[in-house]
Amino acid sequence: MLPLIPWPTEVLPTDAPALALPAVRLAPAGDLPGTLLDVVAEQLAAVGVGRADDGVPFTLRLDPAAGPAAADSPERYSLTVTADGVEAVAAEPVGLLHAARTLRQLVERTDATPAVPAIVVHDAPRYAWRGLSFDVVRHWFGPDDIRAVVDLVAAFKLRVLHLHLTDDQGWRLEIPSRPELEKASDNQVGGGTAGFLTVDDYAALQEYAAARYVTIVPEFDMPGHVNAATHVYGGLTTDGLPTDAYSGIEVGFSRLHFDNPTTEPFLRDVIGDIARMTRGDWVHVGGDEVLTMDHDEFAKFVELAARIVREHGKTPIFWQEGARGPVEPGTLLQYWEPKGEEFERFVAAAAAGAQFIMSPGNHAYLDMQYVEGHPLGLHWAGYVELRDSYDWEPATVIDGMPAEAVAGVSAAIWTETITTRDELFSMLLPRLGAVAEVAWTAPDAKDFDAFAARTAAAAPAWRSHGWAFHPTPQVDWS
Repeated sequence: MLPLIPWPTEVLPTDAPALALPAVRLAPAGDLPGTLLDVVAEQLAAVGVGRADDGVPFTLRLDPAAGPAAADSPERYSLTVTADGVEAVAAEPVGLLHAARTLRQLVERTDATPAVPAIVVHDAPRYAWRGLSFDVVRHWFGPDDIRAVVDLVAAFKLRVLHLHLTDDQGWRLEIPSRPELEKASDNQVGGGTAGFLTVDDYAALQEYAAARYVTIVPEFDMPGHVNAATHVYGGLTTDGLPTDAYSGIEVGFSRLHFDNPTTEPFLRDVIGDIARMTRGDWVHVGGDEVLTMDHDEFAKFVELAARIVREHGKTPIFWQEGARGPVEPGTLLQYWEPKGEEFERFVAAAAAGAQFIMSPGNHAYLDMQYVEGHPLGLHWAGYVELRDSYDWEPATVIDGMPAEAVAGVSAAIWTETITTRDELFSMLLPRLGAVAEVAWTAPDAKDFDAFAARTAAAAPAWRSHGWAFHPTPQVDWS
């Protein structure tokens, strides 16, 4: 069983014997980024394949003809393994890295020399937006943990790591124009010491991710989920008094006020600084679970936040509630909870030019408990076992919305109950692989039983990487 996750478009095994691969000699054809070659070598080193001048030749070259017939994704690639060596061909450099990731998964790790089967793979993703939303607020996860998550995201060929950086419990990103927000960082669910990303931390994290073709998307959640901000800036409240620090997990009680003269300057400072510090094209400005605000005031926040983001040359993202405000073409809305009465609003937003990132809680929220009684997670969206994360179709989640309005898929992990990296990874794995396959693989090529077998085949590599995972009974791990 080939442990390939997500499953490629075309996999063509051959009758040739496996290729021994103790080391490779990277042979770039043409001018390729040096960082790309370094990361390719890093991928293979993780499974025991070295880099040496006398190693097996691994040719990497760009060719628009790469990938499956008629594929037009810039991420398309072809990988060929023969007795003579390995060749990766791609339309763009990111495809070459995808090919290396596929090769990494194919390496058979035994006590003997590493080897790969003779094979031809032609591959391209279904959706361009494939990501993970990661809450580092409820419990603090610092730069080293985030880099580990970047590595996991990249291993499944996901392209986006969306960081939820602000909420009621804490503030996790330095804002140069508002340095007092640092005072709101040392708090989390249950209390205790926490932290935040400095400007330099954030820049270094983005550089690390970009070398692996992962884009960091920052989120400043507003106009709700703002208790950390009002705890520092009492002027944002109606009575001018700072709110108490909050270490619980309830939502919907905090808010900004549009007619408060301190509100717009605060939004302009925070969004402006985040946009200037961000390499990618997107800034997420929240909008979810504002339970004590009327429609008209909320719509004003959506319009203002989107305008500020666009003024800084970025594209705004809102949670699905952003559809209640004015929607401009190109806006991204992240769907998270079935609300049938709002489907008509979502369809109207799509007609106005918005696109949707599909993150349905009952499939893609990986902080949901696997089963009743699981020691980690919540279950407000139900229990989400591995098959629940696999058996769903993004294009049909919202009734009446055209398939072309779906930009892609994102898993999500919220950390109310998650405190350590092992706990985090045990909730992500194996379900993140399931969501990655939903985002990458054509629906008619998906098969849960085959996926479960490939998951079991991938587990030894996860163990060798030190990645904790949940041994769900839906997989025969033997």
